[in-house]
Amino acid sequence: MGNDKTALFKLVFTMVLFGTIGIFVRYITLPSSLIALVRGIIGTLYLLVVIVVVKRQKIDARAVKKNLALLIISGVAMGFNWILLFEAYNYTTVATATLCYYLAPIFVIVASPILLKEKLTLKQIICVIVALIGMVFVSGVLEISISITETRGIIFGIGAAVLYASVIMLNKVIKDITAYDKTILQLAAAATVLIPYCAFTIDFTTLQADGMAIAMLLVVGILHTGIAYAMYFGAIKELKTQTAAILSYIDPVVAVLLSAVLLKEGLGITGFVGAVLVLGSTLVSSVSLKKE
Repeated sequence: MGNDKTALFKLVFTMVLFGTIGIFVRYITLPSSLIALVRGIIGTLYLLVVIVVVKRQKIDARAVKKNLALLIISGVAMGFNWILLFEAYNYTTVATATLCYYLAPIFVIVASPILLKEKLTLKQIICVIVALIGMVFVSGVLEISISITETRGIIFGIGAAVLYASVIMLNKVIKDITAYDKTILQLAAAATVLIPYCAFTIDFTTLQADGMAIAMLLVVGILHTGIAYAMYFGAIKELKTQTAAILSYIDPVVAVLLSAVLLKEGLGITGFVGAVLVLGSTLVSSVSLKKE
């Protein structure tokens, strides 16, 4: 029971951390691709230290070799997923960007019958429809005042959700490898592909970052990536899948609340209704109604 309580605390803490990342990114005056690169590098190094130095475990080279192509592809998708999400934070509210991002499970449901040959249930179909209706409310398309900037942020957020959904799908077919090894390789692949991308797309001579921005960047890399992922994987293996799925919705709830309280980014009535529809439908679709 003690282990369960510790794991529960770790998972809740991790989800709260993930929910705060948008607030930190808002204060990093650097290109989104560079933030993603630093996050990938720091996350990779931190998890390597945890596995090799602290836990004294070796990375399973045979498992890595067996899944190498899928690990690289999913890692690349993860890296560009971060870029789009961080760009979404720049153009729209943290709450709206996060809610767009949480369409990923819905995209997985839609793609699963085609790519994984999984049967689509009536409950899942209803959840997809409800989520899409909710997204209409969140997006503000029903309001005349929606700006081009806001629309761009929503598009970036949905694009990030599509890439995140692809990572989820790829992880379903990556077999016989530990969560730590898989994440280390994915983070390393993300960082590797982002190095040349940043080199060709960023004019480093014009970059300006004060102490606050650098501190926030280190927090995102160390706390939100390295420490958070290590705690996350340590927790979920001790908890039921259903429990982990339910607690994962702490992330968007925290993001929406902090967006309103700290950044004064209110959703409004239609946005709030949309948030309930999006999060409610994705929660129902992700969690089995049967007891484990």
